[in-house]
Amino acid sequence: MIQPVAAFDRIGEENAFAVLARATVLAGEGRDIINLGIGQPDFKTPAHIVDAAIKALRDGHHGYTPAAGLLATREAVCRRTLSMTGIEVSPENIMIMPGGKPTMYSAIRMLGEAGVDILYPDPGFPIYRSMIEHVGARPVPVPMREENGFAFSAEETLSLITPQTRLLILNSPANPTGGVTPKAEIDKLVAGLAAHPQVAIMSDEIYDVMTYDGERHTSLLTYPEIRDRLIVLNGWSKTWAMTGWRMGWSIWPDSLIAYVRKLAVNCWSCVNAPSQFAGIAAIDGPQDAVDNMLTAFDRRRTLITELLNALPGVSCVLPKGAFYAFPNISQTGWKAKPLASALLEQAGVALIGGPDFGVLGEGYIRVSCANSDDNIEKAVTRIGTFLKDAKP
Repeated sequence: MIQPVAAFDRIGEENAFAVLARATVLAGEGRDIINLGIGQPDFKTPAHIVDAAIKALRDGHHGYTPAAGLLATREAVCRRTLSMTGIEVSPENIMIMPGGKPTMYSAIRMLGEAGVDILYPDPGFPIYRSMIEHVGARPVPVPMREENGFAFSAEETLSLITPQTRLLILNSPANPTGGVTPKAEIDKLVAGLAAHPQVAIMSDEIYDVMTYDGERHTSLLTYPEIRDRLIVLNGWSKTWAMTGWRMGWSIWPDSLIAYVRKLAVNCWSCVNAPSQFAGIAAIDGPQDAVDNMLTAFDRRRTLITELLNALPGVSCVLPKGAFYAFPNISQTGWKAKPLASALLEQAGVALIGGPDFGVLGEGYIRVSCANSDDNIEKAVTRIGTFLKDAKP
């Protein structure tokens, strides 16, 4: 039997896709399934963005593009970065990517190997740890604690750095917790990183516009002292409801940009042309649809938190960012993954167990706000009925 190399046995999963597949099967069997599991906006891509892609196709943009992306697309990213952060970046430091994950893979592949430590948020996006283990590096969890509002602690993060640490992964606003790390904490972290010049930073800022209650996202780009070792991940998927378009971007330091361009040439060649024209339209066009989406997520996160906190054995911190709630279910008597599975199979509610986001995720479930108010109310009612009637 053909056997892949051992590194492939270390690749993990993103269980949200498995839950989505199972929910789709159950719905196909006639079950009424409310999906609060998948991490994608429940809105259509705005029409002017779709029209830009159609126009690009009709205008004959059917061929390869540069591996780093069209210059016009990279220049649009520069304009957007300046408007969001006040920082000017060069299009020569931009990579247009087929989604956000290729930036994660590229950074971890470039800097990770046996004998190297890579720090990553836990609970956090599961692909971080999956790729760290795949390349043979040692994954070191950085705790995202409920008592800190699911923000990282600069002091605790810095205490985990060793001479073997080569990469630190950060994510704020955060998946799966909805945590937003305050600027004061980021200030402390950046100041402490001066003592560790061997450590590169990858800042996953894909949810940068999704903050609430006066919170503001602080981009790591605003710290010039780390720019020469900073990789910033961002993209179109969440902000403009373009998950299926597979459109991301990343900003790289001068020392690494040539390496990631060569990796692109070897792995995915380039991002398709019409999607890049759509990306330009998203950045430069009207933002009304984005504003409306954020208003809906703001309303829903408050609704879902209030409803969850009324359930027996459940407590939920009001998320400050992204579009997820991360309720604590430890007092229900259930373990998180068995509860998530039972809720899907028996109550018709799809959500994700906390351990799918890391070793510190036990006792929590991730609930997406990317569904209607009515469906959120129905789903939480079903969860409450289940918790009342079912035993662990």
